[in-house]
Amino acid sequence: MKKRTLAIGQIPLRGVVRRRILVNFRVDPEVVQRQLPAPFRPKLLGEWAMAGICLIRLEQLRPQGFPAAFGLASENAAHRIAITWQDPSGEEREGVYIPRRDTGALVNHLVGGCLFPVEERPARFRVRDSRSAIDLKLETGDGGGDVWLRARASGGLPCSSHFASLDEASSFFRSGALGYSPATRRPGLDGIELITRHWTVETLDVEWVVSTYFADRGRFPPGSVEYDCTLVMRDVPHEWHPVPEPCVAGTACVA
Repeated sequence: MKKRTLAIGQIPLRGVVRRRILVNFRVDPEVVQRQLPAPFRPKLLGEWAMAGICLIRLEQLRPQGFPAAFGLASENAAHRIAITWQDPSGEEREGVYIPRRDTGALVNHLVGGCLFPVEERPARFRVRDSRSAIDLKLETGDGGGDVWLRARASGGLPCSSHFASLDEASSFFRSGALGYSPATRRPGLDGIELITRHWTVETLDVEWVVSTYFADRGRFPPGSVEYDCTLVMRDVPHEWHPVPEPCVAGTACVA
């Protein structure tokens, strides 16, 4: 019987999510499915899969038990797809598959997959955030994950969003606390769970957003992806917990 274990050196981390922006796109489920490893399937909103970019500023990030003064700050990005799968008991699970992670902190890149639970590529962030307005530019080493976002605080979802309400959107993304991304330093997937002490999202009115990842026609053919909405969270105490790869129906595994 194969036992699922955590990689050596992976330990829970604690800190504050100073700012977390979720830029969300509706995507053709068949296009998304081709980009997912087994056992994952796209989580649907009506007839659409949901994918997007998480642009997150972390502060006071440190191993559990260490004081906040030892914590680090960093800007990070995760390109993500909302997913579901079945565990061995047949229970439906939810989370996100993250094909790409980028970070502005060199230390996160160097220790990713060892001391830090996930691997991240080095990138450059330039951010102006007055809380009422955000101008963020992400430049990645290969250009494949570049983002440029300009947005302002707003009073609600855009009328073009397929979410019926902000509460529905909040609930949809709150269930994506489990994240899995490809590991390059070992076979398989890196897994991490985001645990927050409270969950409150607000909307942003996007003046414009550019994403080289979602503009890639080799990955997303014309007509297969549409912008939906952008949400933001601020000042959220949180923890990151490494998790084993998902156990799936039809396999023998032990947590």
